[in-house]
Parts: sequence; C-alpha cells; structure tokens
Amino acid sequence: MDLDAYVAERRGEWNRLEVLARRRRLSPDEADELVLLYQRAATHLSVVRSHSPDPILLASLSQLVIAGRSAVTGGRRFSWRPVGRFFTSSFPAELYRTRHWWLGVMVINVLLGWALMWYFSTNPDIISSFGTGQELQQYVEKDFVGYYSEFQAQNFAASVWSHNALIAAQCLASGVLILPVLYILGQNLFAIGMIGGVMIYAGHGDTFFSFILPHGFLELTSIFVAAGVGLRIGWAWIAPGPHRTRGQALTAHARGGMLVALGLVAMLAVSGVLEAYVTPSALPTSIRIGIGAAVWLLFLAYALVLGAAAHHRGETGDLAPEHTETPVPTA
Repeated sequence: MDLDAYVAERRGEWNRLEVLARRRRLSPDEADELVLLYQRAATHLSVVRSHSPDPILLASLSQLVIAGRSAVTGGRRFSWRPVGRFFTSSFPAELYRTRHWWLGVMVINVLLGWALMWYFSTNPDIISSFGTGQELQQYVEKDFVGYYSEFQAQNFAASVWSHNALIAAQCLASGVLILPVLYILGQNLFAIGMIGGVMIYAGHGDTFFSFILPHGFLELTSIFVAAGVGLRIGWAWIAPGPHRTRGQALTAHARGGMLVALGLVAMLAVSGVLEAYVTPSALPTSIRIGIGAAVWLLFLAYALVLGAAAHHRGETGDLAPEHTETPVPTA
C-alpha cells in the first residue's frame, strides 16, 4: 500500500472531522457527518498503525480520533447540580436510612463513656498508673488546655480534620470485618474515659467539658456515623435480608457507605473549624458550648428531618440515571 497516497486521499476527511469536533453546536446534518467521519477516522487509524512506523502521524491521528469520540459522545461539562443534589437529597437520605445504626452506636458510646469517666475518677489507684503525680498535674493544669492552641489555628484545623477523617475512613473500610470497628470505637472510648476521669478526679471537670463539648458534639457524632454505617456494611453479609444474595446486600450497603464517606468530609471539616477557632477562643464557656450544641442540633435536623423528607420522596442515594447511562450521540 502506498501510505503517502492513502494519507493524502483522506487528509480532507480528517481536516473536516477536526473542524466539526471543535464546534459547540451542530446542525442535524453536521452531527450525522461527525459520526460518520469519526467512524472512518477510527478505521484509518487502525490501517495506518499496521503499516506506518511514523510516531508523529500516529500521534496526530490518535488525537483526532479521541477528539472525535469526545464530540460524538458529548462529554459532560461540570455542573453544580449534582453537588447540590448530594447535600440536599442523597447524603441526608442515607443518614436517615442508617439512623438506627449510628444513633445506636452514639447512645451506647455516650453511656459507656460516662461510666468509664466515673470509674476512673473514683479509683485513684488506677489513675496513678497512668503517670506520676507531677506528670498528671502538668497534663491537667497545662497540657490539656495547651493542646488546643499549640499550633496556628488553620494548621490545627487541617491536622484534626485529616486525623478524624482517617479514623472515619478506617471505620467505613473495615466495617465488613466488624471487629476492627469495635476496636477503633473501644480505643476512642477508653481515651475519652481516661482523660475525662483524670480531669474530674483532679477537680478540673469543668475545664474538660468546656474544651471538649464545643467541637466534640459534631466530631464524635461523625465518628459514630462512620462506625454505624461501617457496622451496617458488615452486617449485610451476615443477614442480607430476603430476596437478595450476600453479595448484592454488601454491594448496596457499600455504595451507601461511600456516599456517607463523602458527606463526612464536610462534617469533619466543620468540626475541625470548631476545634481550632471556637474551642480555644476567649468567648465565654456558655457561648462556646452553645455554638457547638447549635451546630450539632442543626446536623440532627439535617439528618433526621431533611433526610426523612428525601427518603419519603424515594431518594435512594445512588447515582442519578444521567450518571449511570451510556451517552448516545444527539443532533
């Protein structure tokens, strides 16, 4: 085959395809022409690839075929609509659907947390095993409060955000095994119970709660949401329910878990801002706790009221049809 003659003969079609692929709007006839030229160019690329070692020609024709394919399939442009749908429908609906799991985890952990703080605060022999009297005094009087202002606020917010996001991700990712989630919750519970018990025993319980509650309402709830949804994923292969296999149940709940993971990014960002800017601020204690409580109540309303409305509208939390269907060429 005379490759030069082959290329020269089809150069006009390639130039025309390049012109059509760049246009934003096409008439019906031009759209049909675009599809035909794209199909021909794909065939030409296959022929040239099998007969020519010229990398420049191959790269040029490959780029043209890619551009043609993008024009034919109508590449999607960025839109804020899916983002708005996620935060107003998909995410709150999934929170509402999984509410029994994360609310149950929250209630159990709060009760156990109070029990641990009471136990440690009333058993000084156990507290003494955590460190010497001087070390404990240093922590109670300086280190606990100093932790929240040790770094610049923006750096501290990013640090706690990434740390808590990692914990939430571990709860969601390991949920299928169940036991790792319980282990993570146990570690978190023990740390809070121990610190709270030490502070209460030393007579600084008011300091403990004034520095934990402003951000802790939302932060701990985020972890409880991640843990509850993770445990729900794990339970799916133990009790998949009627009319579906374990694989189907696990896949469905895992999709919901990924949805929650995206939403938790925003939740933990808000929590990080509260911990960095509100918790250590000079505002009165009642104001700082009030801000944290108000944000937490807004989240509960978001999850249980807005979520219920989205759920009753039939929101499933899955991708919208336009994001799952294969696009077809249109005039």
